[in-house]
Amino acid sequence: MLVLVVVMLVITAVGTVVLWARHDDREPVTILGTWTAKQGEQFEAVLRSFGIPFRYQGTAAQREVLLSKVQSGEPPDIVIMPSIGELAEYAEQDLLEPLDALYDPEEYGGPWKPTGSGSGHVYWVPVKADLKSIVWYREGERPAASPAPLRSWCMGMSDDGTSGWPGTDWIEDLVLQQQGPDVYEKWALNKERRDWWRGDAVRTAWESWASLLRQDRAAARHALLTDHRGDPDGNGLLFEGWGGCTLEHQGSFAPSFYKDEARRARMTDSARLLPGGDGRLRGREVTGDFAALFGDRPQARELIRRLASKEGQQKWAATTNVFSANRRVAPHGSAVEREIARRLGEGPRCLDASDVMPPAVRDAFYEAVLLTIARAAAGRDIDIPGVLADVQRVQDAQTAQGTDRSAAPRTVCSTT
Repeated sequence: MLVLVVVMLVITAVGTVVLWARHDDREPVTILGTWTAKQGEQFEAVLRSFGIPFRYQGTAAQREVLLSKVQSGEPPDIVIMPSIGELAEYAEQDLLEPLDALYDPEEYGGPWKPTGSGSGHVYWVPVKADLKSIVWYREGERPAASPAPLRSWCMGMSDDGTSGWPGTDWIEDLVLQQQGPDVYEKWALNKERRDWWRGDAVRTAWESWASLLRQDRAAARHALLTDHRGDPDGNGLLFEGWGGCTLEHQGSFAPSFYKDEARRARMTDSARLLPGGDGRLRGREVTGDFAALFGDRPQARELIRRLASKEGQQKWAATTNVFSANRRVAPHGSAVEREIARRLGEGPRCLDASDVMPPAVRDAFYEAVLLTIARAAAGRDIDIPGVLADVQRVQDAQTAQGTDRSAAPRTVCSTT
């Protein structure tokens, strides 16, 4: 029940004026996340163990749902999302509450470790970690140690929320394995130079991916039109095996798509299977889901404190296919899960580049990979310099606007 409405003029990212509502402290803590189905149920079970009343909403269209709630003046108490570039924009608009003293910084290593903003505050904390830079294959079908052709890859670009991100994962991994962590971080944070999208590092990675896509129009078209999770009633792309595909470049969360077949899934490092590289592993791309606080109710603060604690993270990580950035959490689960946990502790590790970019640049990145694969599917010329110039123009516009990026992360890669 609403007992008090405090009128605050808040300018959102699209310039809309909203009314901010403050809720009765007896109301459940509202949480917006991305986990649905089985993983959503697992997360709710962990939350119930804290003894704090809550109401959880999981959705693949999180960014749209969150923006709508913020504009209507009814944001969730807590949001959990991978895009810290987006969270940084909310923090820069003074819409997030600091999380200072709600977690133990010593329990978290880089690159997930929360970093202070220009104001000295921390606005998000990792509550789940995932490993990228890996390839999944079926038990007994270990791939050869050489780049694989397009027909070998089980690939899907579609999503209920933001299509295209599986393609950006390919580009990011290629940049990391071809150029190394130093160049990768500078590109992700737009450091030192202002034309990264037109530069050799990104163009070379893009050309490597495009060369793969050009091999088979039918496979490229199938990837463009296919959900990255596979058929809703199936066991994921890897076990659907369209066209004889046997490999999937996907994060450590992929077994949740494989359902009953997950026990037969195996994984290996991606570097030796990617096109256009020398097979050397130069770093591991990782991602995270970060909790941020829109309201300042004591119950919401206490829920984040418990979820980010060693004890809370151990409970969450004890569930299937869940990994923690908290370095005091013990490995768990199957041999594959323990191997993922080991790799998450090895450096250098670099956060997903698109997740740390400003949302406008990230969205242009998504659109560029979709355009690339659409042209390959149609058998048309892929004008890579032109595609990248379009993303560069969005990056340049962000720079020209002088947008406040004081809450943006200072680093993307870490060895500690």
